[in-house]
Formats: sequence, structure tokens, C-alpha cells
Amino acid sequence: MSGGYDDELSRPVEGALEASTSEGPTSPAVGRDEWVARHGDNRTGRTGRIGTLEARLRVVPWWAWLTTFVALFCLVPVASDSGYVRRVAFDIAIYMLLALGLNVVVGWGGLLDLGYVAFFGIGAYAYALLSSEQYGVHLPTIVAIPLVVLIGATVGFLVGLPSRRLTGDYLAIVTLFFLQLFLTVTTNGDDLFGRNVTGGANGILNVDPLSIFDRELAVSREGGLFNPAYMYVVLALFVVVYVALRFVNLSRTGRAWRSLREDSLAAEVMGMPVNSLKLMSFAFGAAIAALSGTFVTALSASVFPLSFSFPLLIIIYTMVILGGAGSQPGVVLGAVLIGILLELLRDPGDSRVLFYSAIIVGVVAIFRFSVKLAVVVVGTFVFGFVVHSIAGAVDNAWVNGSGGEGGGVADFAANWVIVPVDVAAWITPVSYISLVALALVLTLVHGWVRIGLLIPVLYLAAFVWENVMLSKPEPTRYIILGVILIALMIFRPTGLLGEKRVEII
Repeated sequence: MSGGYDDELSRPVEGALEASTSEGPTSPAVGRDEWVARHGDNRTGRTGRIGTLEARLRVVPWWAWLTTFVALFCLVPVASDSGYVRRVAFDIAIYMLLALGLNVVVGWGGLLDLGYVAFFGIGAYAYALLSSEQYGVHLPTIVAIPLVVLIGATVGFLVGLPSRRLTGDYLAIVTLFFLQLFLTVTTNGDDLFGRNVTGGANGILNVDPLSIFDRELAVSREGGLFNPAYMYVVLALFVVVYVALRFVNLSRTGRAWRSLREDSLAAEVMGMPVNSLKLMSFAFGAAIAALSGTFVTALSASVFPLSFSFPLLIIIYTMVILGGAGSQPGVVLGAVLIGILLELLRDPGDSRVLFYSAIIVGVVAIFRFSVKLAVVVVGTFVFGFVVHSIAGAVDNAWVNGSGGEGGGVADFAANWVIVPVDVAAWITPVSYISLVALALVLTLVHGWVRIGLLIPVLYLAAFVWENVMLSKPEPTRYIILGVILIALMIFRPTGLLGEKRVEII
């Protein structure tokens, strides 16, 4: 009797063998943790040549990439003696620090912090108050900067206290309120409790420059050129911050942050101190942002409240999202690309070349080298020349407003896009609305109908660019950033170098 009972327990479950072999190598492994056994196969990744290239690039050690990148960055002042180029390089270095700090909060901690720029401003104002005539305090740089970092971390910790139980939209609203509170206080701080604390809208002037070993770093050299020493100092601290954050990311704290990002409830059930992790994330990000603010203030020798407005927050978030939230190399790459792009869009000639190049690259990426690509390219060119010729025959003033900077691209646009000498007031809203409406229609149609509709849409986009956006570079920059993010979210939601997630299927 007992022998029969033992045989019954050891007998395989009916159908288990068939289930384990029905699909060959891809069959579920009955009786063992199948997901753990095959987690590498379930990891999302690219295939083909791009996937092979990514796999080979990952073999290179991270420190080799960092050393190469920093060495090339240091060559910028050597390769160009332009003060403008050197200042842009300094700004990009600041953006890289800011992106690393925001990545701690958003990319690792998973916290939607819309008040991040306020910490940047707190660092800038703290350095100005500690190194200017505002209160007659002139601390050495080696003392002022650590104090500013400590102040930033403390404020980040305090802001995180009431936000411990908030997530998602609620956390975003609270942190956005903190940013607006910071802007209000700094703008009206010339009469705060009867004292002039922040200088109000006029800011704080005559801030001390950086000093290393009792030797001041001049902001400019002979001829008024930007002193690249400031860029080298920021770059050195960038390396320190990058390496330190990498070790933190590989530690238990880093793994706990990523667990918090994926599922805070599951992390709490596993016994992780969720509230403490959130506070640490806020403090780390705020400290890095405050550190960045010190160099901007020292270089400008002044600080103003409008320098820390909401558009700057959009730019930094764009860098993190473009590069890939959670990836240190990704957010640095995003900072470099967006920093360069913002400068290119300031110049009409450069922005015109960039716009048409992006259109061509986008069309080729979508249709590859196919018959549809030939139809779209040839059809768009022919459509434009026909419309331009008809408009010129009706009234020559309709096509004499184009031209300007951009070399051959500008000459081509002058003979292809309708640009009136005097642009009527109604053209801007009508063209914008029409372009958005046709773009939405494109998502509803398919096949050759979409191909046929894409031709006038592309031409209308060129019309809007030449007549509306090119004359207003400042808002155009943010519109372009938005378009880039939309396209990226469609084709690569994780960003350029975003962390690959493990999918349980």
C-alpha cells in the first residue's frame, strides 16, 4: 500500500512531458523557474548590424570611454580660439553635470522632480551670498563650494520630506510649486523681511571669481576671450561626479534606487526603506545641481532669478530623455547633443541646413531605400517647383521673400518654397493649424494614400519653417526639441542609450 503511494507521488504530472517538449527549445521548462533560467533571452535589445555594433561597443571598458571623451573635450579650446566656442563648451559641461544630477532623481529614483532647476538656482545664489559684497562675505572657493553643496543637499532633503508619500503627478505638482516659490522669493527678495537678500530682479552683482590656492581665475584673458580654465575646472569635477555616481549605482543603494523606480510598493514589501531612498535621491540630485550653480555664478560674476525659469527645466529633461534616463553615458550624450543643437538653432543659416537635413534623414530612415522613398522625394520636389511656379506667375511678390543665410540650401529654398515679401498676419495660425491637422490625418490613413498625403505635408512643413519659425529662433528651439522627443518616443522609447529592461513574459 505504501509502495503504491510513493509511486503516485514520484509520477510526473500528466501532460508535463508533452508541455516541456511541444515547442522545442522554446517550450516552457515545467518544474523549474523558467524566467530565471532564460532571463537573458527575454532581455530587450537590438538585432541586426546595429545590435552587433552595440554589443561590440559594450566590450570597451567604461573608463576607456570616459577618458577618450574627456580628452576630446579638453581639445576644444586648443582646436578653436573663438571665445564663443569656448563658452559653449563650458555651458555644455554645466549641462552634463545637471543631467547627471537629474538622472539620479528621475533615471534611478523614478521621481518626477519638476523643481530641479530651483536647486541649481539655490547653489548659484548661495555662492553669490558667500562670495560677494552683498553681505561683505568673501569665502575662499575651497570653502564656499563645499558649503554650497551641503546647502543644496540639505534643501533637497527638506523638500523631499513632505514628498515621501507622493508619487507621479502629485510629486510633480509639489516640486513645481517649490520651483515657483523659489522664483517668487528671489525675484522679490530685495525686500524680504525688511532686508535686501537676493537683490530682487536686479540680482546680485560683483561676485568673486573662482580662486585656487589663493590665485584667482580670471574670467577672460587678453582681448576679452573666455578663459578655458573654467571649463577645465568644471570638466575635472564632472569626472569626479561621474565616477562617484557610477560606484553608487553599482552599490546596494543604486540597486535599491532602481527597485524603487520599477515598483515602489514591491520594494517596500521587500523591506527596503523607501522613504529614506527617496530622501537620498533628492539630496544627491540637489547637491549636484547646487555644485553646477557655483560655476555659472563665478563665471558670470552675477546671478539673476530669470536664469532659472521653467524653460531651462525643459531643456535638462530633454537631455535626460534623449540620452536615456537611467544611463550615465546616455544623459551625458544627450547633454552634448542638445547643447550643440540649441546653439545651431540660434543662427538662421545653420538652423535652415539642420532642418532640411533632418527632414531628409527622417524620410530615408522611415522608407529606407525603396520605391516609396523615390516617390516621396521626387514627388515633393516636383510638387514644390510646380506650386512655386504657379504662385510666381500669379504674383511675383509671393515668392520674393525667401533667401538669406544657408548657402546652397537657402538658394534652393528661394526657388522651391513660397515665401511672400510681406507675410500676412493670418498665415501663421492657418499654416500651423493646417500642418498639425494634416499630420494627424497621416496617422489615420495607410498605404499609398499616406504616401500621397505626405508630399504636401512635407512641403507645408517647409513653408511653415521659412515663413514662421525661421524668423523666431527662440520659440523655434523649443518646438524643435519637442518634435525630437516625440520622434524618439516613437522609434526608441528608452532613449539613445537607455537602460534595457527585463521583460517577464
